[in-house]
Parts: sequence; C-alpha cells; structure tokens
Amino acid sequence: MTPNRPTKADLAAAVDLTIPDVIAPGLRVLFCGINPGLYSAATGHHFARPGNRFWPALHRSGFTDRQLDPAEQLSLLDAGLGITNVVDRASARADELTSAELVAGGVALAAKAERWRPHWIAILGVTAYRAAYRRPKAKVGPQDELVGPARLWILPNPSGLNAHFQIADLAAEFARLRTAADAG
Repeated sequence: MTPNRPTKADLAAAVDLTIPDVIAPGLRVLFCGINPGLYSAATGHHFARPGNRFWPALHRSGFTDRQLDPAEQLSLLDAGLGITNVVDRASARADELTSAELVAGGVALAAKAERWRPHWIAILGVTAYRAAYRRPKAKVGPQDELVGPARLWILPNPSGLNAHFQIADLAAEFARLRTAADAG
C-alpha cells in the first residue's frame, strides 16, 4: 500500500489487485461499487481517487456527520454502512470488465447478501447493475427485486467522469436512500 499519492509504477502494479470489503453482519446499507480503480487498489481504500464524489455525497446526504477520508473507511461500520464491489479486480476503467465478470459479480453479491444480511444494497452505477443482473431498463432508485434478502437501490456512479450527476444531485439520490434506510 502507498501512504501518499500512488506513482505511475504503483498504478501499473495495481492492475487486477483487490481491496478487502468493509463489511459486517446486519449493515443498514452495503454500498457496492462497480470495481476498484487502480488508484483505489494502489492505496487499499475504496473510492480513493481524488475527484470521486462518493465520500462527499455520503456526507452531504446525512449518512455521515462529516466527510470521511478514504483512509477512514472502516469507521463506516460504526454507522452501519459498508462497501464492496460487483467485480473484485481492479482495472483502469470499468469498461474493461467483461459481461461474464459482471454477471458472476452479481451472483457473488447475492451470496454476500445471504451471508452478511444487510438491510439495503446500493449499487453505484446503473450501467453495471443492468449488465450484472440483465435488467436493461433499470433506472436509478429503489428496485422491486431483492439481492439475496436485501432490498436494492441503484445510485448513480460517483466517479468524477459521470457528468450526468453533479455533487448536489448525487447527494440528493443518496439522501433518498438514507431516508428509506432510516425508515426500516
């Protein structure tokens, strides 16, 4: 792991690395990224690339009382929150993942839901959800289906590359989930 910004060599060495899940039994919400980027894999922290808007959206939505740094990811467990990914292996871009990897990741996510029993799973990226679960018309928001025993919510991808959602829009979507999770 790299304590500061990863070098180009660190990023190149991070291809196909994995990051441990931040997970525990009975979480309120298990956030599920598409897969780790190279920056995250090099640092060992989820959503670690500067410009990723996961941590600001999480705070602005009211899930956390302050904006956490990716290095503080384990403190999410105290708030009943966790992080995993649809596909475990790191890549430079999510479009490098195959359809088969996404489908297999959907199966693996259902197994994690059975084991850890979160109340909600929030997949961060409607395109990944559509591919992993073969739901081509899915939209952002709550879904009728379950993942294992968990209720399912699709959130926009918080990557800085997602120009369709600005930080205020992301925070509003995260807040809709927080309201549902707080209601039970």
